[in-house]
Amino acid sequence: MRILKIWGEELSERQVQETIRELKDGMTLIAPTDTLYAIMCDALSPKAIEAVCRLKSINPEKTNLSIICSDISMAAEYAMINNATFKLLKELTPGPYTFICKAAHSLPAAFKRRKMVGIRIPNFTADRQLAQALGHPLLTTSIKYADSDYGINPELIEEAYNDRVDLMIQGPDGGLEPSTILDCSGNEIIVEREGAGPIDSLDL
Repeated sequence: MRILKIWGEELSERQVQETIRELKDGMTLIAPTDTLYAIMCDALSPKAIEAVCRLKSINPEKTNLSIICSDISMAAEYAMINNATFKLLKELTPGPYTFICKAAHSLPAAFKRRKMVGIRIPNFTADRQLAQALGHPLLTTSIKYADSDYGINPELIEEAYNDRVDLMIQGPDGGLEPSTILDCSGNEIIVEREGAGPIDSLDL
């Protein structure tokens, strides 16, 4: 595993370009988000998506996959966003929320049998930098850990995944609370999971 260290939330331009080159080559990445550290890859790379799904024992035909987008405009290219969902996205992003939306036809092969996709626009600058520089989303799934220290401490995360992931952005300590999931695929918006994103003020 190759390590890129950051001391805040931003990548330097050199780090962005280095990471993008590796992602385009099908490499896998661990990086901090505004919730937990996550395993990521180029969402348009079938090879990389297959590697991430193997790593997490995910069956993409049975599990909703999530993508990190740089902004709402990018999200709208890969998900069907109605007016109510657009309003929520404007209000809550960037932030610790996952929005379950109907998938658009532009999603890659690994998503084709899934009717839904999770949209993330995290409040962690580096994630959005990478999606913007890549020009399309990153596939994302939270890391697995048996002990909370291995979910929080970047050095311990590196130790756990050293021989299984190609690249790590080592930043601040991670969190243990996942994103709040809002199902926006139907006529009403439903809170599927309460997590790091507050819902008390939402008009649902």
